[in-house]
Amino acid sequence: MENLNLIVGLGNPGARYARTRHNIGFQLVERLAENWRANWTAEKKFQARVARMERGGRTVLLAEPQTFMNASGETVGAMTAYYRLSLARLLVAVDDADLPLGEIRLRSRGSSGGHHGLESIEQHVGGREFARLRLGIGRTADGKREITDYVLAPFDGPETGLVNEILTAASAQVECWLDAGIEKAMSQFNGAIKPRNEKEN
Repeated sequence: MENLNLIVGLGNPGARYARTRHNIGFQLVERLAENWRANWTAEKKFQARVARMERGGRTVLLAEPQTFMNASGETVGAMTAYYRLSLARLLVAVDDADLPLGEIRLRSRGSSGGHHGLESIEQHVGGREFARLRLGIGRTADGKREITDYVLAPFDGPETGLVNEILTAASAQVECWLDAGIEKAMSQFNGAIKPRNEKEN
């Protein structure tokens, strides 16, 4: 559909994972739904929570796959097929441990970078030509590659203020993508977000 955009936040369903680093994609689409006063409904045929709103003469769908992260493509593939959606109208928001906490990076396409959620989506939609918004969550101080416990832990106290600013900036970037296109959204928002106390110094 030419007048529809789909924005998918990746994460794991359930209260256990709700505020973990791995679920920052969920947190972003929840922030967008709050900003847009869009209500969530359970869509069993997509295995997802979906919120719908109208913006600038087009329909925008927000989605949270309920399949668990590594099977996210089941939801995204089903939705893109059902709505006959061009991949150019799909944006996926995902955590990225290879970016420092506070950095956001939107790209029009690219590799999965080893992220299993993105790998699943690429497999189910049959391509990589969709926008992906990477939200940096950083790594442990020792730099270990095995970071399962880290990504499945909640943000700690000092991080929560910065996370709020990340979600604010990333929400504005998504809106810019919808209204002005990906090139402007990339040039205007990609980069590091400084904590509020650093901005004031």
